[in-house]
Formats: sequence, structure tokens, C-alpha cells
Amino acid sequence: MRVKICGITQPQQSIAIASLGATALGFICVPNSPRYVTALQIRAAVAELPANIDTIGVFANASIAEISQIIADSGLTGVQLHGDESPNFCYQLRQALPNIEIIKALRIRSLEHLDTAVDYTKFVDTLLLDAYHPQQLGGTGKTLDWKMLEQFSPSCPWLLAGGLTADNIVEALNQVNPSGVDLSSGVERTPGDKDLDKVALLFHSLKNIDLLRS
Repeated sequence: MRVKICGITQPQQSIAIASLGATALGFICVPNSPRYVTALQIRAAVAELPANIDTIGVFANASIAEISQIIADSGLTGVQLHGDESPNFCYQLRQALPNIEIIKALRIRSLEHLDTAVDYTKFVDTLLLDAYHPQQLGGTGKTLDWKMLEQFSPSCPWLLAGGLTADNIVEALNQVNPSGVDLSSGVERTPGDKDLDKVALLFHSLKNIDLLRS
């Protein structure tokens, strides 16, 4: 299972989290976020990572030119769109960055809103479903209504996000079947400062799930 830990701000934590088992790390490129990092900070954080770790920049309503510049300056392997980007914007970004993974995050409010996810599947590599919050784009610690997602099976891979922790990850994955999970606030001491003990507990929980299913 793909496991993405998002909101990394410290280079030493990026290496430690990758060594614990993360397959992807997320870096917030939204200036008003408490987890914001610059392209130079991202480059420092990814420099010592193994080549098989995906490094994802999280953007919200940024221009294609801005996204492309940060990708070039930072060495990221993917882009996560966490704003109000349309399917057409995703298509245009794909033309500009053909070799970069594109993840579209959707903050799900209802089953009707979930239906709009289908509109993106032709233009992105991966979907990410997060909890809706009227003011915050992510990292809220709020969980989704997992029951809504029990039948969710898009034509592309998808990640479950929103308030996941080592304590509730087993319950979540017993209800839904995502391609992977994405955590931020659930493994933090404060925004951007990850708690490595919580990260280790997360992977212990995930290992137990694998043992139960094998």
C-alpha cells in the first residue's frame, strides 16, 4: 500500500520517515500554510532520499507557470492540486509537465460531490479524498465519512486522507479499500513538526493489517 506523509518541513525528518516505510512525502507549496516550505527547502529535504520515494508538491490555485518553476527548482516528482482546479486545468498541467505525477485532491462534502471525482480521472494519475473544511484546505485532523466511500472505485488509483492516525487507520481500511493513505496532522507534534514515534506506530498498525489479510 502506498503511504504518503504530508507537510514535511525538516530534511532530517524526511529521511527518517522514508526509512520507517513511507513511499511518498508531501511538501506544502502554499505560502499561507503553517507547513509552507520554499523550493530550496524542498531540495534540501529530498537530496538524500532514496530514488524510489515519491516527492509531491502540494499547490492550491497556483498557475501552471508557478507550479512548473517550483518543480524545476525543487526536484519534486509529483504535483498535488488541493484547490479549486478544474479538470481542464489538470489537462493543461499534464501537457506542461508530461513526466510528473498529478494528484487531484477533493474535499468531499457529500455523495453528490463524490460523483465529481469521475470528471478528473482522465486527466490525473491519482485522486486524493480529504475531509471538507470551509476555511482550511487540508491538515485539519477531521475525518471523512468513510461509509460514503465503501463503494468508491474510480478508474485510477486513489488515496484516503483526512484525520487518519495510527489509532484509526485499521478501522478506516476495514471500511474502504484505497490504493494508499495520506497523513499529516495525525503524525505531528505541531504543524510541520512530525512525531516519529507516531509515524512508527502508524507503520506498526499497517503491518498488522497486512498480517491479518495475508
